[in-house]
Amino acid sequence: MNKFYKVVNRTVISTIVLASSFTASAADVVSDKSIGMDLARDIANESVMACRKQGYHVSAVVVDRYGLVRAILRDDLAARFTLEIAERKANMTVMAWTDSGDFKKARADIRPELNHMNGLIVMEGGIKIVSGGYNLGAVGVSGAPGGDKDAACAKQALKKLEERIEFL
Repeated sequence: MNKFYKVVNRTVISTIVLASSFTASAADVVSDKSIGMDLARDIANESVMACRKQGYHVSAVVVDRYGLVRAILRDDLAARFTLEIAERKANMTVMAWTDSGDFKKARADIRPELNHMNGLIVMEGGIKIVSGGYNLGAVGVSGAPGGDKDAACAKQALKKLEERIEFL
């Protein structure tokens, strides 16, 4: 009988240890910072307005940290294709967690492959949105004559709204 109790004790102890490790590592509730609709809308609007002041007709798309669209804005004279390109730039930024232009420079080796993936494009014009070191999402801008100009408009918008972004 001693053998029987040793086997049972080992089994019980193993089961308790295994069950407690699952409980300790699983999160039943996950909390997360997210970019709100009002701020996303204002970032898109300020990006479009910054480019408009320079004579460029662009679209701006703001996505959250998961690549879900939070705000879309197309200037009156911007081509419809700028909407998709802006969203894909924002998604590239979220996927890489770096501005799309920086990623383009650093990873030219995989650019052709990524450009064939749905929802991504490796072009300059996607800028990350960060609050207190936490990645909230990204804004993508498309339609200016060059991704550097798209990125500059997005950066102007983020600079203008930085107080609101930092308070998240």
